[in-house]
Amino acid sequence: MEGTSVTVASVSEVGPDTVALELETPEGFDALPGQFVLLRAEPEDEVVSRHYTLSSSVDDTFELTVGIDPDGDLSPWLADLEGGETVHIEGPFGTITYEGGDDIVAIAGGPGVGPAVAIAEAAEEAGHGAVVIYQDDEPAHVDRLEALEDAGATVVFVDEDADDDLADAVASHHEAGQAYAFGFDDFVTAVAEAIEDAGGDADQALIENFG
Repeated sequence: MEGTSVTVASVSEVGPDTVALELETPEGFDALPGQFVLLRAEPEDEVVSRHYTLSSSVDDTFELTVGIDPDGDLSPWLADLEGGETVHIEGPFGTITYEGGDDIVAIAGGPGVGPAVAIAEAAEEAGHGAVVIYQDDEPAHVDRLEALEDAGATVVFVDEDADDDLADAVASHHEAGQAYAFGFDDFVTAVAEAIEDAGGDADQALIENFG
């Protein structure tokens, strides 16, 4: 199988139909918050690959947040792992990164919470301000978001269909730091429009469109 072989350290539930896949860091692997990897595995003797964005910094291990599609070819299999198994990765990929130099505003829709949390934690650790705006009816990583709040970050939860509330949150906070947005096409398009409507420049936002 192509890619670098890595060992699954643990799998833990971090929200409804969402798990955190913790992987042992292979030699020479270095990634910044915001980047992603291509993960390959072989459930039922067929190689399946998916892209996942890192949801932690890289140390002895690193984390990927996986939304579980009950009918999916890979995510249910990953969710059932117990640790000690092997998967393969390629990367890291992506130019949307956080390098520790700025206050940040991370705007997440659904699975975008993974990189948003990673970037916010990196900003807080570097002594910078962090805002997280997160739209989802069934949020994941609530414990980490609450820990960020306790550390002084601003965290705004928005219901999934509350697009006016999302626009209001973006308008209130988009100037608080470098803006990042992670999510599917409709979400990141709405975020870009909200930034423009609030008098900002959406071209200056770092946007990762999940398709």
